[in-house]
Amino acid sequence: MALVTSVRDYINRMLQDISGMKVLILDSETVSNVSIVYSQSELLQKEVFLVEMIDSISASNESMSHLKAVYFVRPTSENVQKLRHQLANPRFGEYHLFFSNLLKDTQIHILADSDEQEVVQQVQEFYADFVAGDPYHFTLNMAANHLYMLPAVVDPSGLQRYSDRVVDGIAAVFLALKRRPVIRYQRTSDTAKRIAQETAKLMYQQESGLFDFRRTESSPLLLVIDRRDDPVTPLLNQWTYQAMVHELIGLQDNKVDLRAIGSLPKDQQVEVVLSSEQDAFFKSNMYENFGDIGMNIKRMVDDFQQVAKSNQNIQTVEDMARFVDNYPEYKKMQGNVSKHVTLVTEMSKLVEARKLMLVSQTEQDLACNGGQGAAYEAVTDLLNNESVSDIDRLRLVMLYALRYEKENPVQLMQLFNKLASRSPKYKQGLIMINGSCITILVHLFFSSFLVQFLLKQAGVEKRTGDLFGNRDLLNIARNMARGLKGVENVYTQHQPLLFQTMESITRGRLRDVDYPFVGDHFQQGRPQEVVIFMVGGTTYEESRCVALQNSTNSGIRFILGGTAVLNSKRFLMDLEEAQRISRSGSHMV
Repeated sequence: MALVTSVRDYINRMLQDISGMKVLILDSETVSNVSIVYSQSELLQKEVFLVEMIDSISASNESMSHLKAVYFVRPTSENVQKLRHQLANPRFGEYHLFFSNLLKDTQIHILADSDEQEVVQQVQEFYADFVAGDPYHFTLNMAANHLYMLPAVVDPSGLQRYSDRVVDGIAAVFLALKRRPVIRYQRTSDTAKRIAQETAKLMYQQESGLFDFRRTESSPLLLVIDRRDDPVTPLLNQWTYQAMVHELIGLQDNKVDLRAIGSLPKDQQVEVVLSSEQDAFFKSNMYENFGDIGMNIKRMVDDFQQVAKSNQNIQTVEDMARFVDNYPEYKKMQGNVSKHVTLVTEMSKLVEARKLMLVSQTEQDLACNGGQGAAYEAVTDLLNNESVSDIDRLRLVMLYALRYEKENPVQLMQLFNKLASRSPKYKQGLIMINGSCITILVHLFFSSFLVQFLLKQAGVEKRTGDLFGNRDLLNIARNMARGLKGVENVYTQHQPLLFQTMESITRGRLRDVDYPFVGDHFQQGRPQEVVIFMVGGTTYEESRCVALQNSTNSGIRFILGGTAVLNSKRFLMDLEEAQRISRSGSHMV
Protein backbone atom coordinates (compact mmCIF):
# COMPACT_ATOMS: atom_id res chain seq x y z
CA MET A 1 0.00 0.00 0.00
CA ALA A 2 3.06 2.29 -0.29
CA LEU A 3 2.34 5.07 -2.79
CA VAL A 4 5.98 5.75 -3.72
CA THR A 5 6.25 2.16 -4.98
CA SER A 6 3.05 2.52 -7.01
CA VAL A 7 4.26 5.66 -8.78
CA ARG A 8 7.71 4.17 -9.46
CA ASP A 9 6.08 1.08 -10.95
CA TYR A 10 4.03 3.26 -13.30
CA ILE A 11 7.15 5.12 -14.50
CA ASN A 12 9.08 1.86 -14.92
CA ARG A 13 6.30 0.43 -17.08
CA MET A 14 6.18 3.65 -19.08
CA LEU A 15 9.86 3.64 -19.95
CA GLN A 16 11.20 0.10 -19.95
CA ASP A 17 8.93 -1.30 -22.70
CA ILE A 18 9.92 1.45 -25.15
CA SER A 19 13.38 0.70 -26.53
CA GLY A 20 15.79 3.29 -27.88
CA MET A 21 16.47 6.96 -27.17
CA LYS A 22 13.57 8.78 -25.58
CA VAL A 23 12.41 12.27 -24.61
CA LEU A 24 10.14 12.46 -21.55
CA ILE A 25 7.57 15.26 -21.82
CA LEU A 26 5.79 16.42 -18.66
CA ASP A 27 3.50 19.23 -17.55
CA SER A 28 3.76 21.58 -14.56
CA GLU A 29 2.14 18.99 -12.24
CA THR A 30 3.47 15.65 -13.46
CA VAL A 31 7.05 16.97 -13.29
CA SER A 32 6.65 16.91 -9.50
CA ASN A 33 4.98 13.49 -9.55
CA VAL A 34 7.98 12.03 -11.43
CA SER A 35 10.92 13.94 -9.97
CA ILE A 36 10.02 13.13 -6.37
CA VAL A 37 10.32 9.36 -6.91
CA TYR A 38 12.73 9.06 -9.87
CA SER A 39 16.22 10.57 -10.10
CA GLN A 40 17.90 11.97 -13.21
CA SER A 41 20.42 9.13 -13.23
CA GLU A 42 17.61 6.56 -13.14
CA LEU A 43 15.98 8.24 -16.13
CA LEU A 44 19.28 8.03 -18.02
CA GLN A 45 19.43 4.30 -17.29
CA LYS A 46 16.06 4.02 -19.07
CA GLU A 47 17.54 5.80 -22.13
CA VAL A 48 15.74 9.07 -21.40
CA PHE A 49 18.20 11.65 -22.76
CA LEU A 50 15.94 14.68 -22.64
CA VAL A 51 13.21 15.89 -20.27
CA GLU A 52 11.01 18.69 -21.57
CA MET A 53 7.86 20.52 -20.56
CA ILE A 54 4.84 20.28 -22.84
CA ASP A 55 4.74 24.09 -23.15
CA SER A 56 8.33 24.34 -24.42
CA ILE A 57 7.74 21.49 -26.88
CA SER A 58 4.79 23.43 -28.29
CA ALA A 59 6.98 26.48 -28.82
CA SER A 60 9.65 24.67 -30.86
CA ASN A 61 9.63 23.34 -34.44
CA GLU A 62 12.99 21.51 -34.33
CA SER A 63 12.71 17.99 -35.77
CA MET A 64 13.93 15.14 -33.54
CA SER A 65 12.72 12.10 -35.46
CA HIS A 66 15.48 9.95 -33.92
CA LEU A 67 13.80 10.29 -30.51
CA LYS A 68 10.66 8.58 -29.23
CA ALA A 69 8.39 10.93 -27.31
CA VAL A 70 6.95 9.64 -24.04
CA TYR A 71 4.29 12.01 -22.75
CA PHE A 72 3.11 11.86 -19.15
CA VAL A 73 0.62 14.66 -18.52
CA ARG A 74 -2.65 15.35 -16.76
CA PRO A 75 -5.75 14.81 -18.96
CA THR A 76 -6.75 18.48 -18.98
CA SER A 77 -8.41 20.13 -21.95
CA GLU A 78 -5.36 22.44 -22.25
CA ASN A 79 -2.94 19.50 -22.51
CA VAL A 80 -5.14 17.69 -25.03
CA GLN A 81 -5.25 20.80 -27.22
CA LYS A 82 -1.44 21.14 -27.04
CA LEU A 83 -1.11 17.49 -28.05
CA ARG A 84 -3.54 18.01 -30.91
CA HIS A 85 -1.36 20.79 -32.33
CA GLN A 86 1.85 18.79 -31.81
CA LEU A 87 0.44 15.69 -33.52
CA ALA A 88 -0.60 17.78 -36.52
CA ASN A 89 3.12 18.50 -37.15
CA PRO A 90 5.00 15.71 -35.38
CA ARG A 91 8.62 16.39 -34.40
CA PHE A 92 9.42 12.92 -33.03
CA GLY A 93 9.55 9.50 -34.61
CA GLU A 94 7.00 7.94 -32.23
CA TYR A 95 4.51 9.22 -29.69
CA HIS A 96 3.61 7.24 -26.56
CA LEU A 97 0.88 9.04 -24.62
CA PHE A 98 0.35 8.38 -20.92
CA PHE A 99 -2.17 10.30 -18.85
CA SER A 100 -2.12 10.55 -15.06
CA ASN A 101 -5.89 10.17 -14.70
CA LEU A 102 -9.11 9.30 -16.52
CA LEU A 103 -9.48 10.44 -20.13
CA LYS A 104 -12.90 11.47 -21.42
CA ASP A 105 -14.20 9.80 -24.58
CA THR A 106 -14.28 13.16 -26.34
CA GLN A 107 -10.56 13.68 -25.56
CA ILE A 108 -9.70 10.27 -27.03
CA HIS A 109 -11.59 11.17 -30.21
CA ILE A 110 -9.72 14.50 -30.48
CA LEU A 111 -6.37 12.70 -30.21
CA ALA A 112 -7.37 10.03 -32.71
CA ASP A 113 -8.55 12.62 -35.25
CA SER A 114 -5.30 14.58 -34.82
CA ASP A 115 -3.03 11.60 -35.50
CA GLU A 116 -3.24 11.81 -39.28
CA GLN A 117 0.38 10.62 -39.74
CA GLU A 118 -0.18 7.66 -37.39
CA VAL A 119 2.76 8.41 -35.12
CA VAL A 120 0.89 7.58 -31.87
CA GLN A 121 1.88 4.09 -30.75
CA GLN A 122 -0.21 3.88 -27.58
CA VAL A 123 -2.54 5.84 -25.29
CA GLN A 124 -2.78 4.72 -21.68
CA GLU A 125 -3.96 5.89 -18.27
CA PHE A 126 -1.36 5.51 -15.49
CA TYR A 127 -2.92 6.73 -12.25
CA ALA A 128 -0.15 8.79 -10.66
CA ASP A 129 -2.06 12.06 -10.31
CA PHE A 130 -0.52 12.93 -6.92
CA VAL A 131 2.87 13.71 -5.40
CA ALA A 132 4.06 10.79 -3.23
CA GLY A 133 6.64 12.45 -1.00
CA ASP A 134 6.88 9.57 1.48
CA PRO A 135 5.58 5.98 1.42
CA TYR A 136 2.41 6.90 3.36
CA HIS A 137 2.06 10.63 2.67
CA PHE A 138 0.94 12.37 -0.52
CA THR A 139 -0.05 15.85 -1.59
CA LEU A 140 -1.77 17.49 -4.56
CA ASN A 141 0.39 20.67 -4.38
CA MET A 142 -2.64 22.90 -5.00
CA ALA A 143 -1.71 26.55 -5.45
CA ALA A 144 -5.16 27.98 -4.59
CA ASN A 145 -5.23 26.12 -1.29
CA HIS A 146 -7.18 28.89 0.49
CA LEU A 147 -10.39 28.19 -1.45
CA TYR A 148 -11.61 25.59 1.06
CA MET A 149 -12.20 28.40 3.58
CA LEU A 150 -14.57 30.34 1.32
CA PRO A 151 -18.36 29.97 1.14
CA ALA A 152 -19.47 28.58 -2.22
CA VAL A 153 -21.30 31.82 -3.10
CA VAL A 154 -18.06 33.84 -3.04
CA ASP A 155 -16.31 31.92 -5.85
CA PRO A 156 -18.51 29.04 -7.07
CA SER A 157 -16.44 28.25 -10.18
CA GLY A 158 -13.17 28.38 -8.25
CA LEU A 159 -14.51 26.05 -5.56
CA GLN A 160 -15.78 23.65 -8.24
CA ARG A 161 -12.32 23.51 -9.85
CA TYR A 162 -10.84 22.95 -6.39
CA SER A 163 -13.25 20.09 -5.65
CA ASP A 164 -12.72 18.51 -9.10
CA ARG A 165 -8.95 18.49 -8.63
CA VAL A 166 -9.24 16.89 -5.18
CA VAL A 167 -11.64 14.22 -6.46
CA ASP A 168 -9.24 13.48 -9.35
CA GLY A 169 -6.34 13.09 -6.93
CA ILE A 170 -8.23 10.84 -4.51
CA ALA A 171 -9.52 8.71 -7.42
CA ALA A 172 -5.97 8.26 -8.73
CA VAL A 173 -4.75 7.12 -5.31
CA PHE A 174 -7.39 4.39 -5.08
CA LEU A 175 -6.91 3.33 -8.69
CA ALA A 176 -3.18 3.01 -8.00
CA LEU A 177 -3.97 0.95 -4.90
CA LYS A 178 -6.66 -1.01 -6.80
CA ARG A 179 -9.26 -0.38 -4.11
CA ARG A 180 -12.75 1.09 -3.83
CA PRO A 181 -13.35 2.52 -0.36
CA VAL A 182 -16.24 3.14 1.94
CA ILE A 183 -16.36 6.94 2.28
CA ARG A 184 -16.91 9.11 5.36
CA TYR A 185 -16.49 12.84 5.93
CA GLN A 186 -16.34 15.46 8.67
CA ARG A 187 -19.88 16.60 9.30
CA THR A 188 -19.01 20.24 10.13
CA SER A 189 -17.20 20.87 6.82
CA ASP A 190 -19.25 21.67 3.71
CA THR A 191 -16.13 21.31 1.54
CA ALA A 192 -15.29 17.87 2.96
CA LYS A 193 -18.91 16.76 2.44
CA ARG A 194 -18.94 17.99 -1.15
CA ILE A 195 -15.66 16.24 -2.01
CA ALA A 196 -16.77 12.99 -0.32
CA GLN A 197 -20.09 12.96 -2.19
CA GLU A 198 -18.51 13.73 -5.58
CA THR A 199 -15.86 11.04 -4.99
CA ALA A 200 -18.57 8.50 -4.15
CA LYS A 201 -20.52 9.49 -7.28
CA LEU A 202 -17.42 8.89 -9.43
CA MET A 203 -16.51 5.56 -7.84
CA TYR A 204 -19.96 4.03 -7.45
CA GLN A 205 -21.88 5.51 -10.40
CA GLN A 206 -19.94 7.21 -13.19
CA GLU A 207 -16.94 4.81 -13.23
CA SER A 208 -18.26 1.93 -11.15
CA GLY A 209 -16.80 -0.68 -13.52
CA LEU A 210 -13.31 0.78 -13.32
CA PHE A 211 -13.38 0.70 -9.51
CA ASP A 212 -14.89 -2.79 -9.29
CA PHE A 213 -11.76 -4.49 -7.95
CA ARG A 214 -11.54 -7.87 -6.28
CA ARG A 215 -13.30 -7.70 -2.95
CA THR A 216 -11.13 -7.75 0.18
CA GLU A 217 -12.07 -9.09 3.59
CA SER A 218 -13.02 -5.60 4.71
CA SER A 219 -13.47 -2.50 2.57
CA PRO A 220 -10.83 0.22 2.86
CA LEU A 221 -11.92 3.52 4.36
CA LEU A 222 -11.59 7.00 2.87
CA LEU A 223 -12.07 9.70 5.52
CA VAL A 224 -12.27 13.30 4.24
CA ILE A 225 -11.57 15.87 6.96
CA ASP A 226 -10.97 19.62 7.15
CA ARG A 227 -7.77 21.41 8.16
CA ARG A 228 -9.81 23.84 10.24
CA ASP A 229 -10.63 21.10 12.76
CA ASP A 230 -6.99 21.35 13.87
CA PRO A 231 -5.59 24.85 13.19
CA VAL A 232 -3.04 24.42 16.00
CA THR A 233 -0.65 21.94 14.37
CA PRO A 234 0.37 24.16 11.39
CA LEU A 235 0.93 27.12 13.75
CA LEU A 236 3.52 25.38 15.93
CA ASN A 237 7.28 25.46 15.61
CA GLN A 238 8.68 22.01 14.84
CA TRP A 239 11.57 20.10 16.42
CA THR A 240 11.87 16.91 14.38
CA TYR A 241 14.16 16.90 11.34
CA GLN A 242 11.86 16.79 8.31
CA ALA A 243 9.20 19.04 9.86
CA MET A 244 11.81 21.50 11.13
CA VAL A 245 13.47 21.87 7.72
CA HIS A 246 10.09 22.67 6.16
CA GLU A 247 9.18 25.14 8.91
CA LEU A 248 12.45 27.09 8.97
CA ILE A 249 13.83 26.78 5.42
CA GLY A 250 11.18 25.17 3.21
CA LEU A 251 10.82 21.72 1.65
CA GLN A 252 9.17 21.45 -1.78
CA ASP A 253 8.82 18.04 -3.46
CA ASN A 254 11.59 16.69 -1.19
CA LYS A 255 13.96 19.46 -2.30
CA VAL A 256 15.48 22.25 -0.21
CA ASP A 257 16.54 25.43 -2.01
CA LEU A 258 19.67 26.61 -0.20
CA ARG A 259 19.88 29.58 -2.56
CA ALA A 260 17.32 31.28 -0.32
CA ILE A 261 19.93 31.37 2.47
CA GLY A 262 22.03 34.39 1.60
CA SER A 263 24.68 33.75 4.26
CA LEU A 264 25.97 30.58 2.58
CA PRO A 265 29.04 30.58 0.30
CA LYS A 266 28.21 30.61 -3.41
CA ASP A 267 29.26 26.99 -3.93
CA GLN A 268 26.77 25.85 -1.28
CA GLN A 269 23.81 27.86 -2.63
CA VAL A 270 22.25 24.94 -4.48
CA GLU A 271 19.11 22.83 -4.43
CA VAL A 272 19.54 19.63 -2.42
CA VAL A 273 17.37 16.51 -2.22
CA LEU A 274 16.00 15.40 1.14
CA SER A 275 14.29 12.09 0.40
CA SER A 276 13.85 8.96 2.50
CA GLU A 277 14.08 6.95 -0.72
CA GLN A 278 17.48 8.31 -1.76
CA ASP A 279 19.19 9.28 1.51
CA ALA A 280 19.79 6.57 4.13
CA PHE A 281 20.79 9.05 6.85
CA PHE A 282 17.65 11.11 6.32
CA LYS A 283 15.47 7.98 6.27
CA SER A 284 16.72 6.92 9.69
CA ASN A 285 16.62 10.44 11.18
CA MET A 286 13.69 12.26 9.56
CA TYR A 287 11.47 11.80 12.64
CA GLU A 288 14.20 12.31 15.26
CA ASN A 289 14.26 15.42 17.45
CA PHE A 290 16.73 18.24 16.90
CA GLY A 291 19.05 17.34 19.78
CA ASP A 292 19.48 13.74 18.59
CA ILE A 293 20.06 14.92 15.01
CA GLY A 294 23.08 16.94 16.10
CA MET A 295 24.68 13.91 17.76
CA ASN A 296 23.90 11.62 14.81
CA ILE A 297 25.42 14.10 12.35
CA LYS A 298 28.57 14.26 14.49
CA ARG A 299 28.86 10.46 14.21
CA MET A 300 28.36 10.69 10.43
CA VAL A 301 31.10 13.35 10.19
CA ASP A 302 33.46 11.15 12.25
CA ASP A 303 32.78 8.18 9.96
CA PHE A 304 33.47 10.33 6.89
CA GLN A 305 36.73 11.60 8.37
CA GLN A 306 37.86 8.01 8.86
CA VAL A 307 37.09 7.21 5.21
CA ALA A 308 38.86 10.39 4.05
CA LYS A 309 41.89 9.51 6.16
CA SER A 310 42.11 6.02 4.65
CA ASN A 311 41.91 7.52 1.13
CA GLN A 312 44.97 9.65 1.87
CA ASN A 313 47.06 6.58 2.63
CA ILE A 314 47.58 5.32 -0.97
CA GLN A 315 50.86 3.45 -1.30
CA THR A 316 50.32 0.61 -3.79
CA VAL A 317 48.66 0.04 -7.14
CA GLU A 318 45.99 -1.99 -5.32
CA ASP A 319 45.29 0.98 -3.01
CA MET A 320 44.92 3.23 -6.04
CA ALA A 321 42.54 0.79 -7.78
CA ARG A 322 40.49 0.50 -4.60
CA PHE A 323 40.31 4.30 -4.32
CA VAL A 324 39.10 4.66 -7.93
CA ASP A 325 36.45 1.96 -7.42
CA ASN A 326 35.20 3.58 -4.22
CA TYR A 327 35.45 7.20 -5.41
CA PRO A 328 31.80 7.61 -6.55
CA GLU A 329 30.58 6.35 -3.16
CA TYR A 330 33.11 8.60 -1.41
CA LYS A 331 31.87 11.69 -3.31
CA LYS A 332 28.27 10.76 -2.52
CA MET A 333 29.12 10.44 1.17
CA GLN A 334 30.96 13.78 1.08
CA GLY A 335 27.93 15.50 -0.48
CA ASN A 336 25.60 13.93 2.05
CA VAL A 337 27.72 15.04 5.01
CA SER A 338 27.96 18.58 3.62
CA LYS A 339 24.19 18.74 3.02
CA HIS A 340 23.14 17.70 6.51
CA VAL A 341 25.79 19.77 8.28
CA THR A 342 24.69 22.84 6.30
CA LEU A 343 20.99 22.31 7.08
CA VAL A 344 21.48 21.78 10.81
CA THR A 345 23.92 24.69 11.06
CA GLU A 346 21.49 27.09 9.37
CA MET A 347 18.57 25.91 11.47
CA SER A 348 20.62 26.34 14.64
CA LYS A 349 21.30 29.96 13.64
CA LEU A 350 17.59 30.60 13.10
CA VAL A 351 16.64 28.99 16.40
CA GLU A 352 19.06 31.28 18.22
CA ALA A 353 18.22 34.45 16.26
CA ARG A 354 14.46 34.08 16.76
CA LYS A 355 14.67 32.67 20.33
CA LEU A 356 12.59 29.73 19.15
CA MET A 357 13.27 27.52 22.16
CA LEU A 358 11.74 30.17 24.39
CA VAL A 359 8.83 30.76 21.99
CA SER A 360 8.21 27.06 21.42
CA GLN A 361 7.96 26.23 25.12
CA THR A 362 5.05 28.67 25.44
CA GLU A 363 3.51 27.35 22.20
CA GLN A 364 3.58 23.80 23.58
CA ASP A 365 2.05 24.95 26.88
CA LEU A 366 -0.75 26.67 24.97
CA ALA A 367 -1.37 23.56 22.86
CA CYS A 368 -1.09 20.92 25.58
CA ASN A 369 -1.58 22.36 29.06
CA GLY A 370 -4.25 24.35 30.87
CA GLY A 371 -3.88 27.50 32.97
CA GLN A 372 -5.24 30.61 31.31
CA GLY A 373 -3.65 33.10 33.72
CA ALA A 374 -0.13 31.71 33.35
CA ALA A 375 -0.58 31.47 29.57
CA TYR A 376 -1.62 35.13 29.37
CA GLU A 377 1.47 36.22 31.31
CA ALA A 378 3.79 34.05 29.20
CA VAL A 379 2.39 35.37 25.90
CA THR A 380 2.52 38.96 27.16
CA ASP A 381 6.18 38.56 28.16
CA LEU A 382 7.06 37.24 24.71
CA LEU A 383 5.16 40.05 22.96
CA ASN A 384 7.36 42.46 24.96
CA ASN A 385 10.56 40.59 24.05
CA GLU A 386 12.44 42.52 21.35
CA SER A 387 14.14 39.31 20.12
CA VAL A 388 10.83 37.64 19.21
CA SER A 389 9.91 38.10 15.54
CA ASP A 390 6.62 39.57 14.35
CA ILE A 391 5.42 36.30 12.86
CA ASP A 392 6.16 34.45 16.11
CA ARG A 393 4.20 37.08 18.07
CA LEU A 394 1.26 36.62 15.71
CA ARG A 395 1.31 32.83 16.04
CA LEU A 396 1.43 33.04 19.85
CA VAL A 397 -1.67 35.27 19.95
CA MET A 398 -3.46 32.95 17.52
CA LEU A 399 -2.68 29.90 19.67
CA TYR A 400 -3.84 31.74 22.80
CA ALA A 401 -7.05 32.84 21.06
CA LEU A 402 -7.84 29.30 19.87
CA ARG A 403 -7.29 27.91 23.36
CA TYR A 404 -9.02 30.58 25.46
CA GLU A 405 -11.44 32.31 23.07
CA LYS A 406 -14.36 31.87 25.49
CA GLU A 407 -12.62 32.36 28.84
CA ASN A 408 -11.53 36.01 29.07
CA PRO A 409 -12.45 38.25 26.11
CA VAL A 410 -10.97 41.32 27.82
CA GLN A 411 -7.50 39.78 28.10
CA LEU A 412 -7.74 38.53 24.52
CA MET A 413 -8.46 42.09 23.34
CA GLN A 414 -5.49 43.30 25.41
CA LEU A 415 -3.27 40.83 23.54
CA PHE A 416 -4.67 42.12 20.22
CA ASN A 417 -3.71 45.66 21.21
CA LYS A 418 -0.30 44.55 22.46
CA LEU A 419 0.32 42.68 19.20
CA ALA A 420 -0.39 45.83 17.20
CA SER A 421 1.66 48.12 19.43
CA ARG A 422 4.67 45.79 19.52
CA SER A 423 4.72 45.22 15.75
CA PRO A 424 5.54 48.54 14.09
CA LYS A 425 6.70 46.72 10.93
CA TYR A 426 3.04 46.06 10.13
CA LYS A 427 2.79 49.75 9.30
CA GLN A 428 5.01 49.03 6.31
CA GLY A 429 2.57 46.36 5.14
CA LEU A 430 5.11 43.53 5.39
CA ILE A 431 6.52 40.96 7.76
CA MET A 432 10.25 40.29 7.54
CA ILE A 433 11.30 36.63 7.80
CA ASN A 434 14.97 35.72 7.28
CA GLY A 435 15.45 38.92 5.34
CA SER A 436 12.54 38.22 2.98
CA CYS A 437 9.32 40.21 2.76
CA ILE A 438 6.20 38.12 3.30
CA THR A 439 2.87 39.80 2.56
CA ILE A 440 0.90 38.13 5.33
CA LEU A 441 -0.46 41.32 6.89
CA VAL A 442 -0.97 44.55 5.03
CA HIS A 443 -2.08 47.00 7.72
CA LEU A 444 -1.40 47.75 11.38
CA PHE A 445 -4.92 46.79 12.48
CA PHE A 446 -5.26 43.67 10.32
CA SER A 447 -3.28 41.51 12.76
CA SER A 448 -6.21 41.33 15.18
CA PHE A 449 -8.63 40.97 12.25
CA LEU A 450 -6.66 37.94 11.03
CA VAL A 451 -6.85 36.33 14.48
CA GLN A 452 -10.60 37.00 14.52
CA PHE A 453 -10.93 35.53 11.03
CA LEU A 454 -9.10 32.42 12.25
CA LEU A 455 -11.59 32.08 15.13
CA LYS A 456 -14.47 32.53 12.69
CA GLN A 457 -13.02 29.77 10.50
CA ALA A 458 -11.71 27.37 13.14
CA GLY A 459 -13.04 28.45 16.53
CA VAL A 460 -14.51 26.07 19.09
CA GLU A 461 -18.01 26.27 17.60
CA LYS A 462 -16.72 25.19 14.18
CA ARG A 463 -14.63 22.22 15.28
CA THR A 464 -15.67 18.57 15.55
CA GLY A 465 -12.77 16.97 17.41
CA ASP A 466 -11.49 17.45 20.94
CA LEU A 467 -8.59 19.65 19.86
CA PHE A 468 -7.26 20.55 23.32
CA GLY A 469 -8.31 17.36 25.09
CA ASN A 470 -10.76 19.16 27.36
CA ARG A 471 -14.14 17.91 26.09
CA ASP A 472 -13.94 14.13 26.20
CA LEU A 473 -13.48 12.46 29.61
CA LEU A 474 -10.96 9.98 28.18
CA ASN A 475 -8.82 12.80 26.79
CA ILE A 476 -9.05 14.77 30.05
CA ALA A 477 -7.88 11.72 31.98
CA ARG A 478 -5.05 11.13 29.50
CA ASN A 479 -3.84 14.74 29.85
CA MET A 480 -3.98 14.51 33.65
CA ALA A 481 -1.90 11.33 33.58
CA ARG A 482 0.63 12.95 31.27
CA GLY A 483 0.83 15.97 33.56
CA LEU A 484 1.55 13.75 36.58
CA LYS A 485 4.06 11.60 34.75
CA GLY A 486 5.77 14.47 32.94
CA VAL A 487 6.87 14.56 29.33
CA GLU A 488 10.08 13.33 27.78
CA ASN A 489 10.60 16.48 25.69
CA VAL A 490 8.70 19.71 26.33
CA TYR A 491 9.23 20.81 22.72
CA THR A 492 7.59 17.74 21.14
CA GLN A 493 4.83 16.95 23.63
CA HIS A 494 2.07 18.11 21.25
CA GLN A 495 0.14 15.43 19.37
CA PRO A 496 -1.95 16.44 16.33
CA LEU A 497 -5.70 15.87 16.47
CA LEU A 498 -5.07 13.32 13.72
CA PHE A 499 -3.61 11.00 16.38
CA GLN A 500 -6.99 10.90 18.17
CA THR A 501 -8.76 10.29 14.86
CA MET A 502 -6.54 7.32 14.01
CA GLU A 503 -6.94 5.97 17.53
CA SER A 504 -10.74 6.19 17.20
CA ILE A 505 -10.63 4.31 13.88
CA THR A 506 -8.34 1.63 15.32
CA ARG A 507 -10.69 1.08 18.27
CA GLY A 508 -13.86 1.27 16.15
CA ARG A 509 -15.04 4.40 17.99
CA LEU A 510 -15.23 6.97 15.17
CA ARG A 511 -18.69 8.43 15.75
CA ASP A 512 -21.16 8.20 12.86
CA VAL A 513 -22.82 11.43 13.94
CA ASP A 514 -19.53 13.35 13.57
CA TYR A 515 -18.20 11.44 10.53
CA PRO A 516 -21.21 10.19 8.55
CA PHE A 517 -21.02 7.68 5.69
CA VAL A 518 -21.79 8.65 2.11
CA GLY A 519 -24.73 6.77 0.58
CA ASP A 520 -25.62 3.26 1.68
CA HIS A 521 -22.07 1.87 1.70
CA PHE A 522 -21.17 1.15 5.31
CA GLN A 523 -18.14 -0.33 7.02
CA GLN A 524 -18.37 -4.03 7.80
CA GLY A 525 -15.94 -4.61 10.65
CA ARG A 526 -12.70 -2.75 11.22
CA PRO A 527 -10.92 -1.51 8.05
CA GLN A 528 -7.41 -2.76 7.32
CA GLU A 529 -6.53 0.14 5.02
CA VAL A 530 -7.42 3.78 5.69
CA VAL A 531 -6.74 6.88 3.58
CA ILE A 532 -7.29 10.13 5.47
CA PHE A 533 -7.50 13.12 3.15
CA MET A 534 -7.20 16.56 4.72
CA VAL A 535 -8.81 19.41 2.78
CA GLY A 536 -6.63 22.48 3.36
CA GLY A 537 -3.35 20.62 3.69
CA THR A 538 -1.29 18.38 5.95
CA THR A 539 1.87 18.94 7.97
CA TYR A 540 5.03 16.89 8.39
CA GLU A 541 4.21 16.54 12.08
CA GLU A 542 1.05 14.71 11.01
CA SER A 543 2.88 12.54 8.45
CA ARG A 544 5.29 11.56 11.26
CA CYS A 545 2.27 10.69 13.39
CA VAL A 546 0.99 8.38 10.62
CA ALA A 547 4.40 6.73 10.16
CA LEU A 548 4.70 6.04 13.90
CA GLN A 549 1.15 4.67 14.00
CA ASN A 550 1.90 2.33 11.09
CA SER A 551 5.02 1.09 12.88
CA THR A 552 2.90 -0.17 15.83
CA ASN A 553 1.48 -3.03 13.72
CA SER A 554 -2.07 -2.34 14.85
CA GLY A 555 -3.49 -4.26 11.88
CA ILE A 556 -4.52 -1.05 10.10
CA ARG A 557 -2.36 0.70 7.54
CA PHE A 558 -2.91 4.48 7.28
CA ILE A 559 -2.12 6.81 4.38
CA LEU A 560 -2.32 10.59 4.80
CA GLY A 561 -3.01 12.97 1.93
CA GLY A 562 -3.92 16.60 1.50
CA THR A 563 -4.21 19.54 -0.85
CA ALA A 564 -0.80 20.94 0.20
CA VAL A 565 2.00 20.40 2.72
CA LEU A 566 1.86 23.30 5.16
CA ASN A 567 4.26 25.14 7.37
CA SER A 568 3.18 28.11 9.50
CA LYS A 569 4.04 30.63 6.76
CA ARG A 570 1.92 28.84 4.14
CA PHE A 571 -0.98 28.42 6.59
CA LEU A 572 -0.95 32.14 7.42
CA MET A 573 -0.73 33.12 3.75
CA ASP A 574 -3.74 30.91 2.93
CA LEU A 575 -5.62 32.43 5.85
CA GLU A 576 -4.81 35.99 4.80
CA GLU A 577 -5.81 35.33 1.18
CA ALA A 578 -9.13 33.80 2.25
CA GLN A 579 -9.76 36.78 4.51
CA ARG A 580 -9.01 39.23 1.68
CA ILE A 581 -11.37 37.47 -0.74
CA SER A 582 -14.06 37.15 1.94
CA ARG A 583 -13.95 40.89 2.58
CA SER A 584 -14.22 41.77 -1.10
CA GLY A 585 -16.79 39.01 -1.70
CA SER A 586 -19.02 40.17 1.13
CA HIS A 587 -19.18 43.64 -0.41
CA MET A 588 -20.13 42.12 -3.77
CA VAL A 589 -22.70 39.73 -2.30
